[in-house]
Amino acid sequence: MKAIVVTDQAAGTAGMTLTQRPDPSPAINDVVVRVHASGFVPTEMDWPSTWTDRAGRDKTPSIPGHELAGVVTALGYGATGLSVGQRVFGLTDWHRDGTLAELVAVEARNLAPLPGDVDFTVAASLPISGLTAWQGLFRHGRLQPGQTVLAHGAAGAVGTMVTQLAREAGAHVIGTGRAADRAKALAFGAHEFVDLADDALADVGSVDLVFDVIGGDVQRQSAALIKPGGTLVSVVGPVEARPTDGLAVDFVVEADRAELAEIVQRVRDGRLRTNIGAVATLDDAVAALNPTTRRNGKTIISLVP
Repeated sequence: MKAIVVTDQAAGTAGMTLTQRPDPSPAINDVVVRVHASGFVPTEMDWPSTWTDRAGRDKTPSIPGHELAGVVTALGYGATGLSVGQRVFGLTDWHRDGTLAELVAVEARNLAPLPGDVDFTVAASLPISGLTAWQGLFRHGRLQPGQTVLAHGAAGAVGTMVTQLAREAGAHVIGTGRAADRAKALAFGAHEFVDLADDALADVGSVDLVFDVIGGDVQRQSAALIKPGGTLVSVVGPVEARPTDGLAVDFVVEADRAELAEIVQRVRDGRLRTNIGAVATLDDAVAALNPTTRRNGKTIISLVP
């Protein structure tokens, strides 16, 4: 099969190459999926799991990418809940070969059925961004109607999901980002927008929940805004700044079939829009994943026309 591989951590995405790799075989509880579309997160190049297995051993050449939408082609022993020929989407294990390939072996439990009226390209943009937003807001942030959410990076792939899901849940959403992001953040549902370069974050006032995708000084300033009993949720590693009288939670997103079903249903009925910036073929993936200008939205690799 054709696949994108990386061998040199220092080279980052610039070290990607398109090559031939052996077709995967399903292990116990796995299915093999023919990938129709794949998502990619640039920070994967900094994750230890991209380069080593769970025992810390080098696993290069590695196939990156962890989001996928496709069709099941084979079932491993013990795999349940899915069938050959079924449309699926989901999130692969961090330590295994990923989805920038024609085929991928993935645990069946990490996938959800994909309704026939949802495009593969749309579905591949949902797992990491959608699950990160869902778990941060509801599982870890315990968001309630009427609360105020400060959503950093509100025009990004995660931020646009946070904004839409929080607003649907009855929250008042304050988005942040660069000045150029204002229109997009508001179009995705933010009630207000803060330009982190020119506006004073302290002027936001007190909030119930901060969803942090930036860290550093922005996180420290944000922690000071959290109301008593509120929560700072971070996806950028261990929390460095904690609210005086509230919770601080850092988490790594995980696959969840029921939550994927909730997310895709919202796409189907128009409550949730995706944030796709570019779509490229596998043959053009290396160039597409090494853009020369800032990419506005998520890049999806389409493998099947």
